[in-house]
Amino acid sequence: MLFFSVNTVLNQSILLFYSLQLHFFVYIHPMYRLLTYDNDARRGEVTTSHGTFQTPAFMPVGTSGAVKALTCEDLEEAGAEIILGNTYHLYLRPGMEIIKAQGGLAKFNSWHKPTLTDSGGFQVFSLQDISRVTDDGVEFKSHYDGSRHMFTPERVMEIQHAIGADIIMAFDQCVSYPADYETAERGVQRTTNWAKLCHEYHQMAEQENSRQSLFGIIQGSTYKELRTRSAHEIIELDLPGYAIGGLSVGESKQEMEEMLAHTIQYLPKDKPRYLMGVGYPEDILMAVSYGVDMFDCVLPTRNARTGNVFTSEGQMTYRNAEYANDDRPLDLHCDCRVCRRYSRAYIRHLYNQSEITGMVLATYHSTYFYQKLMRDIRKAIEEHRFESFRKEFLRRYHQE
Repeated sequence: MLFFSVNTVLNQSILLFYSLQLHFFVYIHPMYRLLTYDNDARRGEVTTSHGTFQTPAFMPVGTSGAVKALTCEDLEEAGAEIILGNTYHLYLRPGMEIIKAQGGLAKFNSWHKPTLTDSGGFQVFSLQDISRVTDDGVEFKSHYDGSRHMFTPERVMEIQHAIGADIIMAFDQCVSYPADYETAERGVQRTTNWAKLCHEYHQMAEQENSRQSLFGIIQGSTYKELRTRSAHEIIELDLPGYAIGGLSVGESKQEMEEMLAHTIQYLPKDKPRYLMGVGYPEDILMAVSYGVDMFDCVLPTRNARTGNVFTSEGQMTYRNAEYANDDRPLDLHCDCRVCRRYSRAYIRHLYNQSEITGMVLATYHSTYFYQKLMRDIRKAIEEHRFESFRKEFLRRYHQE
């Protein structure tokens, strides 16, 4: 269990009080603190052993212990307060033994702010051609060398304990979309059973890993009945936080919103809520309006490396010929160090010459753009104008 520095009389309790001056409720939890809200949109903070991050938060994805094309200094300057590491990839290379011997991921990669590691469950989903799922876990072949491995709930906990992230995820099964009811139900049952085993293993190792918090994941595909069942079963474990998984895997935006709206009503108000793998700005704004606190996605950095960046006026494919002689910055309304100095024409030239500098510049801009979006969202919630901010952002974002 992570710590939160309040008076000891509040330890492991929730204090709910009404402020006559500020006219809003404040919840205090050992890990999560709700500062204010605007309708269902929440402004809070999460405290971990490597510091506190503000919510709503977007976590850049550092698959193998690094956000591709960026240093830790770049991430800090861009405003990132927490990043995500991938259990599957870190397990294969460099290996949990090396990371543990180095003192954990924070010392190994020199990122001294909070880190979250996923469960490896999404890799089971995305690498189905080299994996086999059973009730006991997942047998898979390494995409590096073809060697065979087995992920069980206990093994996934052992790996994440060795990696040493502040927030670790229970092992889950994310099913494909579309999935028939029987397949989705089996995924829910396995996710629940595996979460219980993860929780038991984590509790047994709690003394050694007391600075790590275990989050549960809710599944159920696009079936409301299964989402309800999964939420009840996972919340019964009384974990420090909860994630909504299995969305943004091919379903329509309407289906995603319906499943989110249905599921989030069951999640405790005093604990962080994490929507996994959702990364388009319009989807983040939608999810914030329902009360989501945490997001992650490879979208901004992956797109940037392949010639597309996010801007305040929508996505821009900067590798296109129309920008060959364009001396304007990537985003006319951005104050990041890239937009203050470099032109679209130059960054396009670097990309077309396969110069790595082009990827670095584009990745930095998109990372900054997302972190600024989250800062603006938090400020709008604080000032109780989130919906007007959302409408104005989308008006400009979709104007083309």
